[in-house]
Amino acid sequence: MWKEAEEFLEKDKYIGPLVKKYGSCKIKPRPKRYYFEDLVDSIVQQQLSMKAATSIFNRIKEKVADKKDSKNPNKHKWRVGKTLEVEVSPEKILALSDKELRECGLSNAKVVYVKNLAEKVKRQEVKVESLDKLPDEEVMKELVAVKGIGEWTAHMFLMFTLARPDIFPVGDLGLRNAFKKVIQKDLNPNEMSKFAERWKPWRTVASWYIWKTLENP
Repeated sequence: MWKEAEEFLEKDKYIGPLVKKYGSCKIKPRPKRYYFEDLVDSIVQQQLSMKAATSIFNRIKEKVADKKDSKNPNKHKWRVGKTLEVEVSPEKILALSDKELRECGLSNAKVVYVKNLAEKVKRQEVKVESLDKLPDEEVMKELVAVKGIGEWTAHMFLMFTLARPDIFPVGDLGLRNAFKKVIQKDLNPNEMSKFAERWKPWRTVASWYIWKTLENP
């Protein structure tokens, strides 16, 4: 899927060696049935380690699982770790009490955010399954209008759910730390964004390679 991007980035002084080291970028578009789940997942992930977020998200999945769900653990789309193959829908989230969600490990604020998102999707105020038809800027506008969804969460959705090719999530702490090591410079977010223009129109893929250095230096 990313052959053109990889050929472009192979020529770059900083990303080129990472393309050779890590092989093909593994990001791919997710089916529409996962769009709501992925937004919930990103809210859970906010300001947490991957390990903690995976544990919390699996507990939520266990709470909402029904008989047709296999509960088989599958490799997560971006985390190191696995999440259960259980459907997460607005109706299932709204059927849980605030107490049950807190028992899964969600903060009070995240309980509000997740339920608010579920309500808006259920009422079709946010048409989640139509987001893939919108340009990046419109997806951002739709999502950040929802309480609890900021730029970072919207960027994760664009990158890992819709597989949009040119997103650079400068607000991600992991990316900032890895970026510093890869380019051997300590830049502020504005300087990072300007530096990353060299990777247009494939900044999503460049970001993926930079992130990979956190897993496997």
